[in-house]
Amino acid sequence: MGLQVVRFKTDNKEQWGVVSGGNILVLPNSYQSLAKFLEAGAAEARKVKAEGSAEVLSLNEVDILSPVTQPARIICQGANYASHRVEAGLESDRPPFNLIFSKADSSLCGANSEIVRPEHVRLLDYEIELGLIIGTDICEQVAVTEENLHQYIAGIVIVNDVSARDVQFSQGQWLKGKSYRTFAPTGPYLYLLDQDEVEMIHNLELKLWVNNEIRQSANTDQLLFKPAETLTELSEIMDLSKGDLVLTGTTGGVALNISAAVNEQLMNPAVSGPRKLEILIESQLTNDKYLNDGDIIRCQIKSPDGVIDLGEQVNRVVAGNKKPVSI
Repeated sequence: MGLQVVRFKTDNKEQWGVVSGGNILVLPNSYQSLAKFLEAGAAEARKVKAEGSAEVLSLNEVDILSPVTQPARIICQGANYASHRVEAGLESDRPPFNLIFSKADSSLCGANSEIVRPEHVRLLDYEIELGLIIGTDICEQVAVTEENLHQYIAGIVIVNDVSARDVQFSQGQWLKGKSYRTFAPTGPYLYLLDQDEVEMIHNLELKLWVNNEIRQSANTDQLLFKPAETLTELSEIMDLSKGDLVLTGTTGGVALNISAAVNEQLMNPAVSGPRKLEILIESQLTNDKYLNDGDIIRCQIKSPDGVIDLGEQVNRVVAGNKKPVSI
């Protein structure tokens, strides 16, 4: 069975530990980055869990941090569930190519951190996603298969790919619309996969609530482009390093809901940015699903049998010009 690992801060000191019930078994050594933890801390975590001899802290007494640390590449897959493709005004069928974009690592924040809405953003959206943690450096083209996938993925995390839709679509800038600070709540747990558990990433249940209303619910068996083929494709294009994060896409149920006709106008390079913003805002006037200040977003990812459990995110949306704090 794999391990739930947590990165946390207490007494102004950042540490790593293994989750055991409602407690943390604190690792004796500290690691400055996720890459360093994967190199040496993962083995230490398994030893601490097996022996049970470590300093014990309550999960409720510490500040939970993102297990993914800077610097890190955050590579994202877009429109990778049929249900989300439909609500984005696209055909539901698997497209001929994998939609790839990136997200700034400065958007990373903890699983209980506040999500800061920039003052000018009116259409703030949520996207629960399964995040894959790269476990080995990839510096050349490789053929990743279901049989060797465990060699490339060290673990998995929950990520909320928070998105400013009015920026993303009116300006045609996905990186910008998805990269504001606090737009990537990650964790609380990094689940380190045992080799025989890697196949279970194809059967994980994703759920997201806004103010206790279920908005998103799906299973990763619905992914159109699977992790193995995505990593193979990425290896043809770019390097990936230990500790990098690959997001597998979100399912249906986000706030954004546009028709094919509206999407066509938004994608038309002949339509000006200001006009695209007008078109988008007009199409969403009766849509009350977008996030408002004070809203609480809750995310969970786990296997149907509960063996794999990535914990629960709880984030509050706050207005900009305010320093984010943990809740």
